[in-house]
Amino acid sequence: MRTPDIERERWNRRYTTGDRIHPTTAPSAFLVTEVAHLAPAAALDLACGTGRHAVWLAQRGWSVTAVDFSEIALTMARGLAVAGRVDVEWIEADVVDWLPPPLAFDLVCMLYVQLPASDRRAALRHAVSAVRPGGTLLVLGHDVLNLAEGWGGPSKREVLFTPDDIVKEIEGLEVEKAERVRRRVEEGGVVSEAIDALVRARRPAPA
Repeated sequence: MRTPDIERERWNRRYTTGDRIHPTTAPSAFLVTEVAHLAPAAALDLACGTGRHAVWLAQRGWSVTAVDFSEIALTMARGLAVAGRVDVEWIEADVVDWLPPPLAFDLVCMLYVQLPASDRRAALRHAVSAVRPGGTLLVLGHDVLNLAEGWGGPSKREVLFTPDDIVKEIEGLEVEKAERVRRRVEEGGVVSEAIDALVRARRPAPA
């Protein structure tokens, strides 16, 4: 069973020791591709970590709200935003419990969020509720298949998922894409592949 306070401190320790979790501040290439066709508007980045995706979106004209429960991560994210000369609304909260304003965002992202299934479903319900008519939900994370066939990522099966898992959990949206994607990873001169699950869905606009 997930204990939010313990999880928060675990992530705080990781960030405090200088581990950015991601080796670069560049955004996921999948995010770049999946939002390329969207006009910048209001975006919500759930479990934003150190802010690489939120800042990238803001640099491209999006009005971004970003949420994470780690105060250390948010401190780093604010520094990244200052360096990138953009404004982001940072909110310290647990995405499992935090309730976004309903139907308020044109883009809602949940990228590499590591939650047990029951908590993931709760966070996804909130994410879906925040997508306005015509808006997009983008979910990207470590796929179950990565444990056996991919590289890196969490070793706990309980925080992994498949595209089909997500499709079943986003009622009310039209699924535009649901697939496994492979991500090139290089470490120490060795190139490997990680396997992710990607789902993009849209709330239908009024006729």
